[in-house]
Amino acid sequence: MGMTDIIPLIVAKYNYWLFVVLMMIGLYAMIAKNNLIKKLVGMNIFQTAIILFYVSIGYKSGATLPIIQNVHEGHGHAAIHAADYINPLPHVLMLTAIVVSVATFGVAMALAVKIYQRYHTLEEDELRMRLSEK
Repeated sequence: MGMTDIIPLIVAKYNYWLFVVLMMIGLYAMIAKNNLIKKLVGMNIFQTAIILFYVSIGYKSGATLPIIQNVHEGHGHAAIHAADYINPLPHVLMLTAIVVSVATFGVAMALAVKIYQRYHTLEEDELRMRLSEK
């Protein structure tokens, strides 16, 4: 398998590569950064990557919306082929995940504001030091 065979494969699956890159950026931000806000933004990027992944695997090329029309053709019933339709379940679940992601981010930001008001810092090392003094 030469380099000329790999490039079309990478281009054809660009959304999966984008998912991996976004997930690694989010994971890096959550692990390596000391600022709580940067960790929260990393968590949000990680959640967005997961949502992109599920929407990507829920896509089916050549399929149509799952709205069934003209079921009665002639005297009998027409056969419905499930392979001709997109499964809406992954997309619906990701709508729920988006709502949960926004709510989680909002609560985490509110906690970060309270932490800053009490300790006057958002740096993890300083917070750990101040908490160990008490």
